[in-house]
Amino acid sequence: MKQLVLDLGAEQAHSLDTFEVGQNAELAHLMHQFAERASREHFAYLWGESAAGKTHLLRALAATPGSRYIGAGAPEGDFVYTPGVSLYLLDDCGGLDPARQIDAFALFNQIREHGAFMVSTGPVPPAVLPVREDLRTRMGWGLIYQIHGLSDDEKIAALTHAAEARGLTLSASVLPYLLSHFRRDMRSLSTMLDALDQYSLETQRPVTLPLLRDLLLQANQQAEPKE
Repeated sequence: MKQLVLDLGAEQAHSLDTFEVGQNAELAHLMHQFAERASREHFAYLWGESAAGKTHLLRALAATPGSRYIGAGAPEGDFVYTPGVSLYLLDDCGGLDPARQIDAFALFNQIREHGAFMVSTGPVPPAVLPVREDLRTRMGWGLIYQIHGLSDDEKIAALTHAAEARGLTLSASVLPYLLSHFRRDMRSLSTMLDALDQYSLETQRPVTLPLLRDLLLQANQQAEPKE
């Protein structure tokens, strides 16, 4: 069996156009407004389960000029308002340590003072986020949206569309099996679709269930710790 190196942790380009909308049409429209600095609201807080697309949206917005992505573990300097940066993207607010919570509180105030924009994210609504009360209040200044993850049918539809776009023919059992035997977030599923395409070309085999099983076996072997 030909070995194929799978880099499932590779950073992929993010864009608003590649965000799988599903039940999040209103939210997706709002994010385009923030990208253009055209939103009437200057603050938005997005919450939802892991892999629902929160970081994807913030990374996509970070690609627009005058934006800054701020992870929970970012250095203190990232939490300071800077002229020329009009959109601040604060990810995983639930992971902020006490010192960064103070910095984030100050940044919210600076953004409001200067008329800039902020999109922040967390796993739960601000009211129950385990952070300082004054920071929770700031997170509730603007719009609050729950990001709804895609259903299995929506994931299959999105992956089928992506396969068709690259001229890749999948046998009917491939995607249901993939959802049942692999990571379920769209980023990992899309990476596996890329790997299937590459493996099919290299081995001159169609994308069928046996090919997928071969690839999943390799992925499991590569994930096993080396002694």
